[in-house]
Amino acid sequence: MSGEEFESDMEYSDDDCCYEDYYNIEEDCDAEQLDPSKTDPEYFLYECLTVEEVERLLNESVEILSNTLQITPSLAKVLLHAHEWAIQDIIVKYRGDSCKLLVMSKIKPPHPPESVASRHLRHQVCPVCVASQSSDMFSSLACGHLFCKDCWTMHFEVQITQGISTGIGCMAQECEVLAPEDFVLTLLSRPSTRDKYQQFAFRDYVKSHPQLRFCPGPNCQVVIRAKEPWAKRAICNLCRTAFCFRCGTDYHAPTDCATIKKWLTKCADDSETANYISAHTKDCPRCHICIEKNGGCNHMQCYNCKHDFCWMCLGDWKSHGSEYYECSRYKENPSIAHESVHAQAREALKKYLHYYERWENHSKSLKLEEQTLQKIKTRINKKVMNASGTWIDWQYLLDAASLLAKCRYTLQYTYPYAYYMEPGPRKELFEYQQAQLEIEIENLSWKIERAETTDRGDLQNQMDIAEKRRATLLKDFLEV
Repeated sequence: MSGEEFESDMEYSDDDCCYEDYYNIEEDCDAEQLDPSKTDPEYFLYECLTVEEVERLLNESVEILSNTLQITPSLAKVLLHAHEWAIQDIIVKYRGDSCKLLVMSKIKPPHPPESVASRHLRHQVCPVCVASQSSDMFSSLACGHLFCKDCWTMHFEVQITQGISTGIGCMAQECEVLAPEDFVLTLLSRPSTRDKYQQFAFRDYVKSHPQLRFCPGPNCQVVIRAKEPWAKRAICNLCRTAFCFRCGTDYHAPTDCATIKKWLTKCADDSETANYISAHTKDCPRCHICIEKNGGCNHMQCYNCKHDFCWMCLGDWKSHGSEYYECSRYKENPSIAHESVHAQAREALKKYLHYYERWENHSKSLKLEEQTLQKIKTRINKKVMNASGTWIDWQYLLDAASLLAKCRYTLQYTYPYAYYMEPGPRKELFEYQQAQLEIEIENLSWKIERAETTDRGDLQNQMDIAEKRRATLLKDFLEV
């Protein structure tokens, strides 16, 4: 099928024309000169820092708070860690009621320590090891609970081997007072244990800082810093891992962090139920021969009878242009609330499987299209070796494949978003845009898979259309 024929088949019915005027407005040709934070819904300003740079950043905050409140750097770290490094808030609370703040931060006990006569004795009995030792061999936190230094050291070493650092507290039962860094390091003699403690403490400080996020890439030490903790994509400049800055998981726009967490939990819980739809084969709706999907595009052509159909709904592709809106959305049963419990359970499963199948299909399409990209690279290499142009001449094919992956990735994450949306005008608008994006992605995928016969101008035009559909959907529905 030619590109012209393909495009003519993809027109929408008159029922969808209510959105056309708004979503086909020509964009200002000077948009590129505008502030990207206003024109690009995914624009996100961040920087990648090394461990040394983050340590300097944290130490600057510690020094400011320590000098302002006239407290030790060790106590300043406890306060900053407990209050998410909000220096000004800590200063205001400290000056308003320092005792209350120190109790809240578990630096001081809620009640003053009781006076114990034995404190003045030359020898003490440790409550842990029950050994009598000289009083100068005992130490206590602000709570006043005395233990011998050997028991403190053992306590710290056990906690550190379990990965605990800033959370190490007093050994007394029901006492919540935390051990500050200088108290711990004074009693740790092994260099390896001291190093572990400081590494774990650094990890905790970064995790508690709202502007910092460890790169989730394997064995990567880079820390990403952003002034606004938005749920937007950050890419590590070292290992190239892309992730959501707010929650640290795979980037999931337009779905928000809480929703994608619910969706992934549900998918994990219902994985056995969904297994039966994960097969790679379906029967051709015309000749019923078994067909395996070997490309990312959902526009299928049976190799036996040449019938064109949609992989998702098995509908005839020639009429699919006017039906794509129906293919991608789930039709709610308006009377389901009055049905039996079993009927409601079946309906809930049917709805979940509708969205899960499309979610899973686009995930598989991304992997198949990665194979297509490798084939394109191989063909370009051959053309360059045969003096049929240079890499620059064929770069547009790689750009098209990259954009396709970007668009399909966004489309995949529209399905968890739609699954949890309440029925209404906003969901109808979302589903319309979702269908618009889906059809342009399939157009692009079809043309990339047939790159040898696709006109370059036609392909680049399709790239522009697909990206505009994606940007429009994110502008209207991306929540950060």
